[in-house]
Amino acid sequence: MTNLHGRTALVTGSTSGIGLGIALSLAEAGADLILNGFGDAAAVIAQVQAFGGKVGHHPADVSDPAQLAELFAYAEHDFGGVDILVNNAGIQHVAAVEDFPVERWDSIIAINLSSVFHTTRLGLPGMKAKGWGRIVNIASVHGQVGSVGKAAYVAAKHGVIGLTKVVGLETAASNVTCNAICPGWVLTPLVQKQIDDRIARGIDPQQAQHDLLAEKQPSLEFVTPPQLGELVLFLCSDAGSQVRGAAWNIDGGWLAQ
Repeated sequence: MTNLHGRTALVTGSTSGIGLGIALSLAEAGADLILNGFGDAAAVIAQVQAFGGKVGHHPADVSDPAQLAELFAYAEHDFGGVDILVNNAGIQHVAAVEDFPVERWDSIIAINLSSVFHTTRLGLPGMKAKGWGRIVNIASVHGQVGSVGKAAYVAAKHGVIGLTKVVGLETAASNVTCNAICPGWVLTPLVQKQIDDRIARGIDPQQAQHDLLAEKQPSLEFVTPPQLGELVLFLCSDAGSQVRGAAWNIDGGWLAQ
């Protein structure tokens, strides 16, 4: 098992779903955790603290560069900086391009893409100074293929993969790595809403879930947050030290088609 004792991990959007699953995996491996996100932070902190490490929470809105600067100042003051940065925060909106609300486009680009740039530029100097660091960007299969109605999300996730490649190259001669993970369907609130939309049209719940998976994911099974957490741990391990600038698919065969 990867041993991350003495390392501090920051996971954006970690009060639920994928981010929480990754945070729990990192905590189990011994890392101290800085959680970020909305909702009941106290309950999430208690879950992560069960593994015995130091845990904090900062409510920064990742769409605001000033609040992200405050988040990293908190990390430096209370934890001595960030060793592992997992950019997970994300939102979604589905509409045809000509109907896409401009404010929703701007929000998705800010949260799903621009925040990754800002956290990376804020985190890299400390990692380089320490001589070790891991940046893991939670992209998506939609960083490599398109889907109807998801213009902003697809554009943002393609951008995340491009940014990951650049940072991977710029840190290639150091002990800092930067990679992206590209999940297929994970049963998050964003995906559940798509299932619920089908149910609202009169489709049986089990059939609605099956149909969603069958359209894209040949395994007919959801990727789980713990599986994503284990992949993050691999990228943080010595075995993952030469994985650089990669976009790693974990998608039940989606992109193999």
